[in-house]
Amino acid sequence: MPPVAENDLFKGSPSGALAGVRSDFPILSRTFGGRPLIYLDSAASSQKPRAVIEAQAEHLRSHNANVHRGVYALAQEADAAYDGARRRVAAFVGAEPRTTIFTKNATEAINLVAYAWGRANVGAGDAVLITQMEHHANLVPWQVLCGERGAQLRYLEVDEHGELSLDQLDVELERGDVRLLAFAHVSNVLGTINPVAEIAKRARAAGAVSLVDGAQAVAQLPVDVGALGADFYAWTGHKVLGPTGIGVLHGRAELLEGMQPFLTGGDMIASVSFESATWNELPYKFEAGTPPIAEAVGLGAAVDYLSALGMELGRARELARTASLLERLAQVPGLRVVGPPSAERRGGLASFTIDGMHPHDVAELADRAGVCIRAGHHCAQPLMRCLGVSATARASVGVYNDRADVDALIEALLAGREVFGL
Repeated sequence: MPPVAENDLFKGSPSGALAGVRSDFPILSRTFGGRPLIYLDSAASSQKPRAVIEAQAEHLRSHNANVHRGVYALAQEADAAYDGARRRVAAFVGAEPRTTIFTKNATEAINLVAYAWGRANVGAGDAVLITQMEHHANLVPWQVLCGERGAQLRYLEVDEHGELSLDQLDVELERGDVRLLAFAHVSNVLGTINPVAEIAKRARAAGAVSLVDGAQAVAQLPVDVGALGADFYAWTGHKVLGPTGIGVLHGRAELLEGMQPFLTGGDMIASVSFESATWNELPYKFEAGTPPIAEAVGLGAAVDYLSALGMELGRARELARTASLLERLAQVPGLRVVGPPSAERRGGLASFTIDGMHPHDVAELADRAGVCIRAGHHCAQPLMRCLGVSATARASVGVYNDRADVDALIEALLAGREVFGL
């Protein structure tokens, strides 16, 4: 998808123009030291539109009750709000409600699969295949699983452009021992957009189950989990304009039905005796205890907001902002961006280093100008070693960013170089 003209980016949006979209986010009216807030850290956590804040507050104010437990009218309102949110969240990514499981976050969703599927299906002589670009959340659970089960953990390499080799994937799959392939849809460091449908197709043909970490993708790309064909797809609410404390796991029904629960307790049971228990139907089988009810309502409002903006248009906007970001960063002397060189092959972020400046200093100096960017290893220490650095700075865009935000970042970076005498 090529970049589009900026004047066309907001046609059909809820507010109709960028200024309107920005005004939907109350926090963007804040100032720090007399400077307006420029938020370029959406890859870590997105800001929340008023619609999400108000939906969550209204639920707590007027409809708060536990779900799936009461017969009184207020409890039925809570049931309708929670179950309705699940239906909207599932529809947003082309999934079925019964195979859409609410978790605490994407990390818990991945751990659910590692424990409930992995410990029953991965053993000595098997392999789990992941990539060098994975977030710790999609790496450490497989390290632990393989260590416990006597399986081997292997990695697909990242090339000099921050991309994977499908040829190497085929070589690994042809070994015949890969039970599970886990990989990111969009890298949180490199920005790389991986070809999920093709990778999942090759994994299934080789008899391997696939799991996709979609935490960075769902806010940025039109996602249809059914069309992608992965066996498991995990994402999180707080990066998708929604609240913290809620994530989502989509799974293939036959796999979920064959798995034992990850957590046990209330609401995930069908019956309990003093000797044994039987499990509830999907998705409740994997939702032990009181679920994140108000958070689900907030996430439902978030996907409604994004749907009203239009995800295809949202991707066009992000592509335009990312292209501008890459173009402007290239004008900063001594700055090196990691990951794919073209905006079309990456999500809405750019990680970079500047010669003579530590990434933490870069982020601190940017903050003096009111510009929020990330600095560190981004929960991807093995990838940092592959890149030959200990850390990077990272700027990431959201639906509320415009070219002026990118310009403010570049001005802050150039001013920072002057502070360091570069």
